[in-house]
Amino acid sequence: MEHYERHCPPPERRFNCLIPPPSGYKVPIKWPKSRDEVWKANIPHTHLAHEKSDQNWMVVKGEKIIFPGGGTHFHYGADKYIASIANMLNFSNDNINNEGRLRTVLDVGCGVASFGAYLLSSNVITMSLAPNDVHQNQIQFALERGIPAYLGVLGTKRLPYPSRSFELAHCSRCRIDWLQRDGILLLELDRLLRPGGYFAYSSPEAYAQDEEDLRIWKEMSALVERMCWRIAAKRNQTVVWQKPLNNDCYMARAPGTLPPLCHSDDDPDAVYGVQMEACITPYSDHDQKARGSGLAPWPARLTAPSPRLADFGYSSEMFEKDTELWRNRVDSYWNLLSPKIQSNSLRNLMDMKAHLGSFAAALKEKDVWVMNVVPEDGPNTLKLIYDRGLIGSIHNWCEAYSTYPRTYDLLHAWTVFSDIEKRGCSGEDLLLEMDRILRPTGFVIIRDKQSVVDFVKKYLRALNWEAVATTADASSDSDKDGDEVVFIVQKKIWLTSESLRDTE
Repeated sequence: MEHYERHCPPPERRFNCLIPPPSGYKVPIKWPKSRDEVWKANIPHTHLAHEKSDQNWMVVKGEKIIFPGGGTHFHYGADKYIASIANMLNFSNDNINNEGRLRTVLDVGCGVASFGAYLLSSNVITMSLAPNDVHQNQIQFALERGIPAYLGVLGTKRLPYPSRSFELAHCSRCRIDWLQRDGILLLELDRLLRPGGYFAYSSPEAYAQDEEDLRIWKEMSALVERMCWRIAAKRNQTVVWQKPLNNDCYMARAPGTLPPLCHSDDDPDAVYGVQMEACITPYSDHDQKARGSGLAPWPARLTAPSPRLADFGYSSEMFEKDTELWRNRVDSYWNLLSPKIQSNSLRNLMDMKAHLGSFAAALKEKDVWVMNVVPEDGPNTLKLIYDRGLIGSIHNWCEAYSTYPRTYDLLHAWTVFSDIEKRGCSGEDLLLEMDRILRPTGFVIIRDKQSVVDFVKKYLRALNWEAVATTADASSDSDKDGDEVVFIVQKKIWLTSESLRDTE
């Protein structure tokens, strides 16, 4: 699967131009309606509808593409499938969130992300992951619908998420060979699962009786047993394994048992461009003592200091102060945006330098979700963000982000330009990348020094961006950040003369 992984082009092949929307592009349908329908013109790739017509993924109807909520192993709807998994695990009222204890999910090979879409109503947030493979544009459909999603693949490199980030990993007929290379891909899921986390696997190997499926099932069962996973439930076409709560089982294995434990100097949270290894990541001393993650149930965990704060030398007081600071800043942002937006104008948001995730936490009452991006060269605070019940990824803003064009409604760039300037990267390239990611009519909030704002202003006309507001400071902490300026812009809808001709 290495050829599906992200590969950056050489400098001479980088685009130095704006990407026009396709012919007939319309402002996307608003959430929550968008969960079930999008404009066909916005993603004119309908071959998936024909290829997956028997599985209820999506249906073309006139100018729209409709999503009935089906999937490879849940033709009758993701909602019924999700309730059946909760029932298998004896969660109260068949609710998958398990009274707030299950909050973050990784859906591998997610298709058009209907599994993640239907989990949202249970207060569960899913990182839906799929590559640009034979089922092209699945992630673009997911984001157009307003569902959190990321373009990526289980190949040779670690996924850009820290260890112990997800309560549940899921694969429904995701066409992944879990036995390859000594089980390295299952071991990557193991790295990402929290203590006591689950892996729900719906595939023929879990139930079919032909020789090849039985062989795979037998080998996979032996592998997960050596990894100390146990079967939590098995019914119909689905098996759910559970990861142990502590290191006891690992320590009780016979000497020489494979897969081995990872070396003590291996950092399970180092992920950007890091090769996967076929080894088990044991728990830290803290997790071993706690016998679990020690996290409050959702929504309390959003504002409760994470047990992993101590890894960064941060105190609970610092965490609480950061939460309050960003709550005030976000209130100010919304006041500045209010003449331009309605309650349903924004859905997909990105915090380009998320730090502790307090920008996203301040938006809890809004019907939005935030992709929290943590720069790969700073403190790896992404694990604290996941501990808050939020999602995100590691990234280097000197490169393009793993998403399709026109997939976010708002980008928040706090000192991102200043950071890449220090690294000697191109501010023009970053502006082009932000424009690529941003939907027409979407917004950018730049919070940076005055010279950065002046730099961006020079390019507004070329980008077809429009200044919305400028203020010296949108924070209650003006003494400390008195040199920060807030600049808000909006991207206009524009079409090339060629796409206008096509529309007419």
